[in-house]
Amino acid sequence: TEKDDGNYLPEDFIDSSYNTSFTPQNRAQEIVYNMQFGWNLGNTLDATHWQDLQNAGLSTETGWGQPKTTQEMIKGLKNLGIKTIRIPISWHNHISKVSDYTIDSKWMNRVKQIVDWAYDEGMYVIINIHHDNASKGNFSAGKGFYPSEDCKEESLKFITRVWEQVSETFKNYDEKLVFEILNEPRLQGDQHEWWYDENCATCRKAMNILNEFNQKALDTIRASGGNNATRLVMIPSLCASPDAALHSDFKLPKDSAENALALSVHMYTPYPFAMGVPGGETFTSGDKGTLDYYFNKLNEKFISKGIPVVIGEMGATNKDNLKHRAAWFGYFIQHSRKYGMTACVWDNGSWNVSDGKYKEKYGYYNRTKQEWYFPLLMEVALKASEIK
Repeated sequence: TEKDDGNYLPEDFIDSSYNTSFTPQNRAQEIVYNMQFGWNLGNTLDATHWQDLQNAGLSTETGWGQPKTTQEMIKGLKNLGIKTIRIPISWHNHISKVSDYTIDSKWMNRVKQIVDWAYDEGMYVIINIHHDNASKGNFSAGKGFYPSEDCKEESLKFITRVWEQVSETFKNYDEKLVFEILNEPRLQGDQHEWWYDENCATCRKAMNILNEFNQKALDTIRASGGNNATRLVMIPSLCASPDAALHSDFKLPKDSAENALALSVHMYTPYPFAMGVPGGETFTSGDKGTLDYYFNKLNEKFISKGIPVVIGEMGATNKDNLKHRAAWFGYFIQHSRKYGMTACVWDNGSWNVSDGKYKEKYGYYNRTKQEWYFPLLMEVALKASEIK
């Protein structure tokens, strides 16, 4: 229990005078707007084997401390009001044949089973390539991808083959299934891993290569036919950063379909409050200004030009500051919904701060009991995301 858990109501953190109405201008914006508010099945299908082996088997699902996903978990989310589930998926250590990157059929079937549970509940579902970004100096065939010139050819082979197989498996699912090409593609292990520097030649080259990755993956998805020809596809910038997406070096791929792309960004914003340790425990007016800046800029460059934005990950780590986290959730969701954005809260299952540590405490859903650890936070987010 957090130290300031007074008798708050969701309405205490919702600005009833703030106009959050949004009118979608095309099909892509309508899909994203209808997704409303989402939840991430974090540290589960994205978990990787500590030895980074190929064909590591189904045990990786619980390898990072989360319980095996059940149909009851998914039903519980739907009953609690969640409209969208993002299912992060890692593939490189579930490859049965590295020479042509054949995905282990048991792994693909497990992915499909969980997607089907959510899909059958009428939820929107996002699937992706997640923790397959190799580290600097540790890239080789079978390790996934890395955005550098010397790694580009093998990376393109990996990305293309994974999307060929995923696309074929899910080609007949309707528009409630969304593909996200890559999760936080970045220069892992480099000093610029998490921030884009236009004065850095390595950064600029990586962005150009990522643009190639995105284009090739999108072309692969579209060529698979079925509903993939027009499926909504989320396109990431380097490290899924809004700053990188806003830079002129980032280019959306050319698409054979109309109104079928969305920008994918992550926003643990402002960093000192949402992720920084110790950072800050108080949600301030300056923090609101930071959020306003990014929402406005994303609207200017993308949304106003017909490209919707999905915030695939967001959240504020538990610092024993329930009131301020509730204020952050209310402000974040309301002010992003003004522009038709949908946000998906990151959930890694870690929530308890009794050990006095606040680092990455992004647990929100008790997957065993199918209830919220902090009902107020999710009720604020859900209420703020309601379509008017």
